This record gives sequence, C-alpha cells and structure tokens, in this order.
Amino acid sequence: MMDLMETIPLTKLELNTSGFIKEIDCKGSIKRRLLDLGLVPNTKIVPVLKSVTGDPIAYEVRNIILAIRKQDADKIMINVQKAIAE
Repeated sequence: MMDLMETIPLTKLELNTSGFIKEIDCKGSIKRRLLDLGLVPNTKIVPVLKSVTGDPIAYEVRNIILAIRKQDADKIMINVQKAIAE
C-alpha cells in the first residue's frame, strides 16, 4: 500500500482522526484570530467532540481544546493520509 496526502476541509475530518493544517482559506479578522489561536500550517488537529447539534465541534490543537464553528472550520483546509492499494 502507498500513502498519499489528500486535502479536505476540516469539517470532513472524522472524530479522533488527525490531520495537519494546510491553509486557512479566508481573510480579515477571522483568519487572524484562527492564526492567533495556533492554527498555522503543519499543525496537527484532531476533532474530539461534536455538540448535540453538530455545531460547533471541539478540536485538539497544540494540547488545548478549541470549539470552532462549522462556517469557520469549512475554511480550514487540512492534509490527511489516504492509503491506496498498489
């Protein structure tokens, strides 16, 4: 088997599965706030808990838990490993 990297929005990452931040696809104060919270490229991120309504979702980033709204998490692109058969 070969491992390839696939880029997906953070909202598509399943609970307790890790990915690495590739980019934040937004501008202005939201992007600045996410960067200030430590969501920078190549940082590991893991969704750990969904609220009853599914929004927001709690993520573990740099040994802390952050709640991120779906509308913001949709703009965070992450790399995940995708195993394929040769």
